Amino acid sequence: MNLEDLKKLREKREKDMLLRDGKARVKVAVSMGTSGIAAGARQTMKTFLEEIERRGLKDVIVTQSGERGLSSKEPIVIVAMEGKPSVVYGDVSADIARKIVAEHLVNGNPVSDYVIETQK
Repeated sequence: MNLEDLKKLREKREKDMLLRDGKARVKVAVSMGTSGIAAGARQTMKTFLEEIERRGLKDVIVTQSGERGLSSKEPIVIVAMEGKPSVVYGDVSADIARKIVAEHLVNGNPVSDYVIETQK
């Protein structure tokens, strides 16, 4: 194992620790119930993970949640940012997930076209 391998291992462990401890500025929950999965929630979650990784966002946790009772709006995604109301998005495709990462997670601006609810 060389120095570069050790650095990569340390970065991975630090990321794993951050996720395990829940110390994140942003939490993204993708509804992965039956209707969410049928509507494409797996691809939505995969896109969030890829975009967050690609942009090097280290203070974001992506989790899965159960049904929210709005199967006509699946996949549903909740974005909770520290110190701000949570935003519930509906009909979140992979393309919309990319927009949410770029606008909401990076710039702090919810993507209003897809917001179905704001929670305190």
